[in-house]
Amino acid sequence: MTSYPLLTSKAVVGGLELQSRAVMGSMHTGLEDRPWHVDEMAAYFAERARGGVGLIVTGGYAPNVRGWLLPFGSQMTTRMNAHRHQRVTEAVHEHGGKIALQLLHAGRYGYTPFSVSASATKSPITPFKASALSTRAVDKTVDDFVASAKLARKAGYDGIEVMGSEGYLINQFLAERTNRRTDKWGGSAEARMRFPVEIVRRIRQEMPDFFVMYRMSLLDLVPDGQTWAETLDLAHQLEEAGASVFNTGIGWHEARVPTIVTSVPRGAWVDSTLRLKEAVSIPVCASNRINTPDLAESILEQGIDLVSMARPFLADPDLVAKARDGRADEINTCIGCNQACLDHTFKAQRASCLVNPRACHETTLVLTPTRRAKRVAIVGAGPAGLATAVSSAERGHDVTLFEASDELGGQFRLAMQIPGKEEFAETLRYYRRRMEVLGVNVKLSTRATPDLLSGFDEVVVATGVAPRTPSIPGIDHAKVVSYPDAITGRVPVGGRVAVMGAGGIGFDVSELLAHEPETLEQWKAHWGVADPAVVRGGITDKLPRTPRREVWLLQRKESAQGKGLGKTSGWVHRAAVKDLGVHQISGVSYDKVDDAGLHITVDGSAQVLDVDHVVVCAGQESVRGLYDELLASAFPGTVHLIGGADVAAELDAKRAIKQGTELAATL
Repeated sequence: MTSYPLLTSKAVVGGLELQSRAVMGSMHTGLEDRPWHVDEMAAYFAERARGGVGLIVTGGYAPNVRGWLLPFGSQMTTRMNAHRHQRVTEAVHEHGGKIALQLLHAGRYGYTPFSVSASATKSPITPFKASALSTRAVDKTVDDFVASAKLARKAGYDGIEVMGSEGYLINQFLAERTNRRTDKWGGSAEARMRFPVEIVRRIRQEMPDFFVMYRMSLLDLVPDGQTWAETLDLAHQLEEAGASVFNTGIGWHEARVPTIVTSVPRGAWVDSTLRLKEAVSIPVCASNRINTPDLAESILEQGIDLVSMARPFLADPDLVAKARDGRADEINTCIGCNQACLDHTFKAQRASCLVNPRACHETTLVLTPTRRAKRVAIVGAGPAGLATAVSSAERGHDVTLFEASDELGGQFRLAMQIPGKEEFAETLRYYRRRMEVLGVNVKLSTRATPDLLSGFDEVVVATGVAPRTPSIPGIDHAKVVSYPDAITGRVPVGGRVAVMGAGGIGFDVSELLAHEPETLEQWKAHWGVADPAVVRGGITDKLPRTPRREVWLLQRKESAQGKGLGKTSGWVHRAAVKDLGVHQISGVSYDKVDDAGLHITVDGSAQVLDVDHVVVCAGQESVRGLYDELLASAFPGTVHLIGGADVAAELDAKRAIKQGTELAATL
């Protein structure tokens, strides 16, 4: 008996026989854009099919040149494109999976000077103003969608997904916000719907038995978006036009509401999918912030037909197989951080995964079984050390992990305390369980020395970082607290707090100190999420937050705070800190700390912040004393230095885990 009978069992959905009800949702990884990456893409998708995914949806492919996401980006427009993709579809089919090509016209989100949209408008996330499609050009674009669908079938795809959400071209036709036309493609809600309905109708007309999934925006989360009545009307028209399945889309890319980052509560948008399911007769797929088999199973139990988990299959391609085989505790759970997936994509880099750096690098970062098992000592149980330990043991090495404290995790133990970053605890759970399964010898509360490490073939020093203490008069005052002590609660922090340093840790600490726990309903209200049946677009004014403490966030630099935060998640942290009423001051000189508080100078004016505590977030320094000792003692084994001990950086787990995994692949 399996714990997840709905998720892991075979099913026929929309005419496709699937090996599970798990969908790997569409993600643009960068492998789509260049033809020489096709074999890497085939390996990437094949690994997920082998891991039990029922239906894979590719990254978006443009139906014509003016629909490109970026110059010379992914497209399905020629027989050569289709022929090349046969390697991808054959690789997936070999492992029992099904795969659909996503057809995506970027519209005004296209990062090209020749982008087009329903009307001549400019999106806030691209530098180019899109020109309006002529009436004839809209008709031609429908033809191009149909032609691309035919090519997808020629390439061996089992179906297509028509991308009708996230603010791309089809969404731009549907919303008053971006459709100001007066021809047959605009002017009324009915006319605005004509474009997607005609696309689906024409594809179904040309290919009566082809699988057509339509990704529908259930919440636009932008002003002048669709109403719920319009969404249901569109759904019914698409059903009649021949759609096979509806997939869930939440929010435009320009929306100022987070929809998938780690601070979004799990399953936050399932209620919208259930609402759609009640109103339609074809299968429905749930999506967005679903990252565990438990949550997926519970959604399926409520009558939803499929569950889409995109980034979770970056984190662990074997998620379904592990759930099926009673090994759910070994799943490497997606933590929703965006750091190596969406951040990379929006910087035109290849996507990967913070917790699984092999994602999208399956052909180059390979953990093959070792020919000669070595005795490997790893010192430090932070992200770098844990990644090295698990990857080395997976290859067959005899691994011992030394940790001076009585807990695993290093800087991850701090990250998981931050509101909205609780998911980081899942990564520690994964590493802890994998080390048990693989037989890694874990020695907690053990400080490694050169003598203790004698006899090991390889020693990996991953001793991490220590907080940097700035040279300021009064820095040893009782009011001064290190960020680890503030985060863990080892030092109770008062009601008025100055945070010294506005990097990533400074933002985290400020949010931790000011944040009050909230329910899902409160979270939505604080971000201004409304019922689209009441408010067009499902967006309204934010409900003000009541901060738990009064916090001042300070930095020496005169620039705006938070510029160095994540590409796709930084705005969320900046907005949260602002909404919590944190006082943000830049261009600060720190003069001293005394009983009166923190003395600072801003724009030549001296002032005193009357605070109970000053939390120091002034960066880190590498802890590498053991490494230096080993080198000085002419240690006979090979010594490696990785993670924060190698380069001190603010909780840079992405680099640490990648470095540890890559090192393990070479041992």
